[in-house]
Amino acid sequence: MPDLTKIKLLVLDVDGVLTDGAINIDSRGVESKRFNVQDGHGIKLWQRCGLETAIISGRTSAVVEFRAKELEIKYVRQGCKEKLPPFEELLKLIGFTAEQTACVGDDITDIPLVKRAGFGVAVANAVAELKSCADYVASRPGGCGAVREIIEYILKNTGRWDELMKKYLI
Repeated sequence: MPDLTKIKLLVLDVDGVLTDGAINIDSRGVESKRFNVQDGHGIKLWQRCGLETAIISGRTSAVVEFRAKELEIKYVRQGCKEKLPPFEELLKLIGFTAEQTACVGDDITDIPLVKRAGFGVAVANAVAELKSCADYVASRPGGCGAVREIIEYILKNTGRWDELMKKYLI
């Protein structure tokens, strides 16, 4: 098992990780996505620990930009047919190493990131090829609290969770 205390950056795919993978497009071509609020709150808890979050997505969507702004995710890369180049660029920009990252995916395009990351993660509904190379497979599917589960797993296994809970468990 990787040393989770080194993890400082959480890199997320969107479709199939932050959402259930469905893409809703109305008759005017307007796209919508459904996000899980527990995942969103998990990202905020992650940030309260002084940790960074990034999105690297194969698709481009205004909805993703909106949700990222709402969650104060500074690093968003969309339209990435290959995800490793923008990942390496982010590492240089932020000043982290791959060993300091946790990458979460659901499909074969996420395999290079999951293999390169210090902690590679697949959501429960990920393809078998990705699950086979992940360090951890979430019990929840994408869009259904998987990101929250992964965040809690890391925070609880690094001693950060108890400190966070002091605010809530008064």
